[in-house]
Amino acid sequence: MFYGLASGAVHAGPYEFEHVLQDIQTLNERATRGELEVTAISIHAYPYVKDFYALTNCGSSMGDGYGPLVVAREPHDGNWLRGKTIAVPGEMTTAFLGLNLLMGKGQFRHRVVMFDRILDEVAAGQADAGLIIHEGQLTYHKHKLSVVVDLARWWQGQTGLPMPLAATASGAIWDRST
Repeated sequence: MFYGLASGAVHAGPYEFEHVLQDIQTLNERATRGELEVTAISIHAYPYVKDFYALTNCGSSMGDGYGPLVVAREPHDGNWLRGKTIAVPGEMTTAFLGLNLLMGKGQFRHRVVMFDRILDEVAAGQADAGLIIHEGQLTYHKHKLSVVVDLARWWQGQTGLPMPLAATASGAIWDRST
């Protein structure tokens, strides 16, 4: 979402940017504390910070037939997930919201795991399934895992639209104590 600025392909004009590389759950949490003037944020997290941040008109991530996946060690259908423990990349991620919309809140147990550790957790049997984002969507097969649910395809089937995953939010640094 910030490649143009980070690579220098887009001139920043009179503005200076510090490119901070962090996982989306950490950025979501930092936004709830108002720590960043401009940040990537999960669409799911936006309602939590809407009074302090506005979504910009550029810089978003849309899952057009591509997005969060739920994977497991063996092939299963989505109903198998009920009551299972699923490693998730964060409770404020759009992926987590999508899984709750599909399954129903409270229909599975979850444990927050850093997004780049989820595949290892599932492969090692430390979670029944994993909700994967980012490069995990491309590399899960290297861990001999199977897709149980493709959330972006499910969303598109339900709505006819791409799944809104993340956006750029802008707001002034604010002090929550006042």
